[in-house]
Amino acid sequence: MAEAIASAFFVRSVILAAALSSRAPRANTVAQANTVAMKEISSAGNAQLKLAGKLQRRRQRQAHGLCLVEGIRLVQDALSMRAVFHSCFITAAAAGARPELVAQIEPLCPLYVVSPELLDRISETVSPQSIVAIVAIPQLPLPAAAALSLVLDGVRDPGNAGTLLRTAAAAAVDQVLFGPGCVDPFNGKVMRAAMGAHFRAPLRTLENWDALGTLLSADQSLYLASAQGDLRYDEVDWSRPSALVLGSEAHGASPQIRAAAATVAIPMAAATESLNVAAAGAAILFEAARQRRVATTA
Repeated sequence: MAEAIASAFFVRSVILAAALSSRAPRANTVAQANTVAMKEISSAGNAQLKLAGKLQRRRQRQAHGLCLVEGIRLVQDALSMRAVFHSCFITAAAAGARPELVAQIEPLCPLYVVSPELLDRISETVSPQSIVAIVAIPQLPLPAAAALSLVLDGVRDPGNAGTLLRTAAAAAVDQVLFGPGCVDPFNGKVMRAAMGAHFRAPLRTLENWDALGTLLSADQSLYLASAQGDLRYDEVDWSRPSALVLGSEAHGASPQIRAAAATVAIPMAAATESLNVAAAGAAILFEAARQRRVATTA
């Protein structure tokens, strides 16, 4: 009976051959690769591959508490931020080219060598990836009292959501809250657009708006970005505890948010009606970061 995972470890024949075929292998890294033991998966019916495939769906990610991290850059980010690794899949060519990465992963979780074709089955990207890891969904601790929060309201586009999460991390936002109607923050496209921000910025998803009050400080002012806002975004005192809400471009903000928040706008020239939600969020968040920086150095 065919085994889903090859019973024999094959280190030297796979990794050394791949390393020697690279353009400029370094002697010391090749030697490191030879000491790493990995298993081969050759069957699409393997249980670990099936689990990875299931994690492309939101319900399965929530049920298992796991998500996929694809590509060298994101896997390195996950490693640097001490993410909890469940398992990892890599091509032989990538293992040979990146022996230092293999050496980091191997002590943390089972590491499997798979063909590019099998890796494509579990990858959510259009362009091929050479490595896919299964990691625990990050749950960074929330601040005891958030000074600046970002709240997403009905933002469904994965690229926008991921870009906003990346911007929030860069602008030192204390927490990011995905409200009702938003894309799953651990969707593969969101993960790629965020470029590792999932491991740097505390985030939570809200089942309903009643939960928002429990995650915002009592003294946080709520501001909704709107093309027809009453205040200019740079008139707001962002050095005080604040929460910025960014709503859906297609449908606007939820009634609960519109009723509770003051509105802020970004003045625009050349008869421009509005900005993309990710661009608007970046402008406001970095103004908030500037004000907070000035306040701490004054």
